[in-house]
Amino acid sequence: MAMPDDDILAPRRPRSGTRSRGSFSDTEARGPIIDQDGHEIRPETLEQGFREFRFEFGEGNPFGNLTREQRVARIEAIAKLLDVAFILPGTKIRYGIDGLIGLIPVVGDIITTAISLWLVREARALGAPWYLTARMLGNVAVDGVVGMVPFAGDAFDVMFRANMRNVRLLRRWLDKQPRI
Repeated sequence: MAMPDDDILAPRRPRSGTRSRGSFSDTEARGPIIDQDGHEIRPETLEQGFREFRFEFGEGNPFGNLTREQRVARIEAIAKLLDVAFILPGTKIRYGIDGLIGLIPVVGDIITTAISLWLVREARALGAPWYLTARMLGNVAVDGVVGMVPFAGDAFDVMFRANMRNVRLLRRWLDKQPRI
């Protein structure tokens, strides 16, 4: 039996004066609520659970309570990913996602410069002095400005490796600091 097009396009209205079985209101009972084990859940318990529902991520920021060495290791890992993660096949030339994302005109260089600036911010949060931070910002600025030049700038990104330079600067400064 074929269904008329009118029933497909417009929902069927009840023929009698009663309500349709498909529409429910908040006060109308739909039957018991059953959990995955087949046990009935009482509506009061369900309402209380929704009021108390929230995500628990532990105490505070999950990245906030890292040790100094863990933070430095994270900075080094991101710098390696940006600058030296891959090897050009058949050569000894290493490149990272900085060189790959930089191939996207303007937007790619803005993204990689923003990540590099975040690394400088992390170094500052570790207590790097202003002169070291200024030198790191200079490396990021050179990398960002020259990287804007199509293709030649990407080749410069691959060879200059601003993030690895910045990690090296930070590591040298940290090695001179007394251990607490």
